[in-house]
Amino acid sequence: MKILFLEPFFGGSHRDFALGFKAHSCHDVTLVTLPDRFWKWRMRGAALYFVNHIKDFSVFDAIIVTDMLDLTDLLSLAGKDLPPVLMYFHENQLSYPLAPTQRRDFHLGFTNIISAFAADRVLFNSKFHLNDFMESASRLIKQMPDFKPGWMIRQIREKAEVVYPGCQFATGLMNLKKNNIIKPLIIWNHRWEYDKNPEAFFDALDALKEKNISFSLALLGEKYDIFPDIFKQAKEKFKDEILVYGYVESRNEYETWLKKGAIVVSCAIQENFGISIVEAVRSGCIPLLPDRLSYPEIMPGPLHSKVLYQTAQDFLKKLEDMLVNYKDYLPLQKQLSSDMEHFSWETLVKQYDSILEDFLL
Repeated sequence: MKILFLEPFFGGSHRDFALGFKAHSCHDVTLVTLPDRFWKWRMRGAALYFVNHIKDFSVFDAIIVTDMLDLTDLLSLAGKDLPPVLMYFHENQLSYPLAPTQRRDFHLGFTNIISAFAADRVLFNSKFHLNDFMESASRLIKQMPDFKPGWMIRQIREKAEVVYPGCQFATGLMNLKKNNIIKPLIIWNHRWEYDKNPEAFFDALDALKEKNISFSLALLGEKYDIFPDIFKQAKEKFKDEILVYGYVESRNEYETWLKKGAIVVSCAIQENFGISIVEAVRSGCIPLLPDRLSYPEIMPGPLHSKVLYQTAQDFLKKLEDMLVNYKDYLPLQKQLSSDMEHFSWETLVKQYDSILEDFLL
């Protein structure tokens, strides 16, 4: 099959997903992208770019688009010979947490709803995200003054399912080395943005440092030109602990840091899957994550009491225990790493290819 993949926001998890699918799918994938900036304008105008750029949509058997596209614009402008369209939701604008100075633009959320309704098939990156989208969409529809199209929500749910995004690691046994147990390395490999809640993370590190608990720190993850000031403050405050500060361009170098890591943490207020966490755990890091969002779904149930926390106080208590008694957690490495194996692209791509093949039945 010839697949056209349209990605209006080619960066972060969107970029990883598109490249991962193209590299592993058994189908012939043509990837057309726009840079990951001006996201609101991408939602408004990306369809115009794609319609102008792609001269003949009919040569493809199916199209994949993501949530940063107004699919209704594409369908109305591209002509009658458009093949079936699969829409993949990495995030949505109905429930994405806002920065303190922002106000929600419900037009963008409604764009997500209409686009999902217009697609032939809709995929979400977690059960949490699917349920969150449906609940948020229902709330928005109920705010309409009259002629409320509640039937749209039912029809979207009927054609929606969950398929996890693939991750860039191989299947099979991992070589998990025992890490530094004197100053265990804490990994932060999330975007440097407000929705990842770095304040809570650094508050906990402050408290640990005051107790003279030893740790080292790798502040990885993508950052834009403007990022929270707390990272600049942390660079000075934790100068003796920080081993790496900032995004690592080389994939090999990034994976090397993950293999050196002892603990990977999240304090996120928004996470629909968690590729960075899965990658780190696969590499041997012990996770410490909030007991909400997508994390309970992707972490093995029997270990929830060890790797998930309830409150800020619980986070601090469990992180301190992991650092002080790190050797006690080492037996979890192999089990956790093995549990993450099924998120490999090598395994998950079969689900995507099968869904696309169903389009032609």
